[in-house]
Amino acid sequence: MNIVKLGTNPTKKASLDWFTGNVWQDPIIVAPEPAQVRAMNVTFEPGARTAWHTHPLGQTLHVLSGVGLVGLRNEEPQFIQAGDTVWIPPNEEHWHGATANNAMKHIAIQEALDEKHIRWLEHVSDQDYNTLSELYSD
Repeated sequence: MNIVKLGTNPTKKASLDWFTGNVWQDPIIVAPEPAQVRAMNVTFEPGARTAWHTHPLGQTLHVLSGVGLVGLRNEEPQFIQAGDTVWIPPNEEHWHGATANNAMKHIAIQEALDEKHIRWLEHVSDQDYNTLSELYSD
C-alpha cells in the first residue's frame, strides 16, 4: 500500500502547448505497472480549455465544481456541471474546459496503452470557442 499525503505532489500549470488559458493540474495517481490508470484533478479558469485530443482507451471526466463544456469533433459541445460524469470512448477526438464566464474543476481518468495515454491535436480556435461558449454563458 502507498498513501500519498496531501501536498506531496505540487500543483502545476498546464502547458500552453496543449491548453488555452490558465489550467492547473493536481495529480491523483499514476499507477505503477502493470496497472495503467492515471487520474488528475484539473482546474480550468474561465475561458480555459484543452486542445483537441484523444485517449487510446477512452477517458472519464467527473465534474467536481463549476460549469464547463465538452465537445466532440463535428458536434455541438455539451454543457457539464458539478456532479456530472462524462465517458469519452477510445480515440474519440474531443476537448473540454470551462465556459467563458465560469471556472470548472474535474477529475480526469484514463488508462495508458503501450505507455501512451493521450494524443494531442490542434488547439480549439478562439473563434470556435467563443461562438460555442456564448451558447452556455450566463
